[in-house]
Amino acid sequence: MTSPSHEDAELRQAFALFSETSEKLAGAYLELQGQVARLTSELTAANGELARRERLSALGEMAAQVAHQIRTPLATALLYTGHLTRPQLADADRIRFAEKSRARLLYLERLIQDMLLFVKGSRLISQAFSLHTLMEEIGHTLEPHAAVRNVSLQLAEIPPDLTLTGDRQAIAGALINLLENALQASSAGNQVELKLGGVGSPFAAFEITDSGTGIPEAARERLFEPFFTTRGEGSGLGLAIVRQVAEAHGGWVECAARNEGGSVFRLFLPFAGQGQPDA
Repeated sequence: MTSPSHEDAELRQAFALFSETSEKLAGAYLELQGQVARLTSELTAANGELARRERLSALGEMAAQVAHQIRTPLATALLYTGHLTRPQLADADRIRFAEKSRARLLYLERLIQDMLLFVKGSRLISQAFSLHTLMEEIGHTLEPHAAVRNVSLQLAEIPPDLTLTGDRQAIAGALINLLENALQASSAGNQVELKLGGVGSPFAAFEITDSGTGIPEAARERLFEPFFTTRGEGSGLGLAIVRQVAEAHGGWVECAARNEGGSVFRLFLPFAGQGQPDA
């Protein structure tokens, strides 16, 4: 039979071992806490550095794209203006070179405007405006371009009292971008049409159709990416801006091929900004 003193000694040893183990566990826990804190700090710093590098990479890519877009028209304009300094240049040639220089500079101006619109992003000014007046102004802007290309431009007839709430300038720019693309994709004798649907529903549906050559399916998947273009010349920002404007207003844009040939773009925008239309 075990004596009480022996049992007491075993209990004291057990408590001592328990106490020692508890202290070791507490120390290990504190060490783990410290390691977790250090790892979290290192991970946060690494993620911050990674995000910073990704931003720098994106900025570098954008700068390279901008330089690429600007270099050719600028070099061409410089070449033409260089010809203007020749003292023996005939007046007809001088006028021709001046017009070519002006065309390149106008292209650069449009390119810069596209970039500024893209950078502006969702910083939009929301107000109610007349869709009838907007359509008239779009017609005045694009009808001369359509006439030069011998393309029929048909714009929706909109009641004078129909309004939309949003950034008027941005929405006009988005529609003009879509219509310009449709005109450029069209040949002489083709028709470009803008219809308006969705009246009486929460969303206005602007539908732009052309009967051009259409867009390959592989290209349609990238159409709205910044700097992607299927044309030899262009900023590649037009459709990216259209998507940006649509999303900033709580809408969306989509593209599809037409059975009759050509393409159809649909821009959906809520009648009352990002909410529902007024009752």
